[in-house]
Amino acid sequence: MQELTFDVAFDRLMGNEGGLTMNPNDRGNWTSGKPGVGQLKGSKWGISAASYPDLDIKNLTRADAADIYKRDFWQQTEGLHPSLLFQMFDAAVNHGIQTSIKFLQRAVQVPADGKIGPMTLGAIGKVFVADLLMLYMAERLEFWAAIPGTEFDDGWMRRAATNLRFAAQDD
Repeated sequence: MQELTFDVAFDRLMGNEGGLTMNPNDRGNWTSGKPGVGQLKGSKWGISAASYPDLDIKNLTRADAADIYKRDFWQQTEGLHPSLLFQMFDAAVNHGIQTSIKFLQRAVQVPADGKIGPMTLGAIGKVFVADLLMLYMAERLEFWAAIPGTEFDDGWMRRAATNLRFAAQDD
C-alpha cells in the first residue's frame, strides 16, 4: 500500500481532472456559476471559473492548481483514514468542501452542517472504514443522480468507479 500523501492524492485527482475546458454548458466554466451568465473563463486542472472567478484560468499551471488544492481542500480533510481521505478530497474538489463534509455526516448519521467537529469524528470512529466508504459513495452517487440529465453523467460514473478502486488500494 502506497502512503497517501498530498502528492499522491493530487496525481490521482489529475486523473479525474485535466487541461483547459471551455464547455459553455458546464456551469463551472462561467464566473457566475450559471451557463451564459458572466464570463466564460473555463476550467483547468479542475479549478473552475465559478469557484475562482478572479483567476486567470487559461494560464493556470499544474503547480498553481496544486497550491490551491493543498490550501483550500487537502488541509480541510487531513487526518482522516487514507481510504476516506482521498474520497473526501476528490469530492471537495468536485462539489465543494462543505458538500463533501455533508456527504460524510449523512453517511455517519449526524447533523449535516458542513463542519467536521467532535460529533462527526466520534461517529466516524464507530463505523467500519469499508462500510463508511460505501455509505459515503452512496451519498455522492445520489447527489449526482439528483442533477438533471447532463452530458457529464458518464464521466461522473467513471470517476466514482476509479475512486472506489483507489479506496481498495488505500485500505
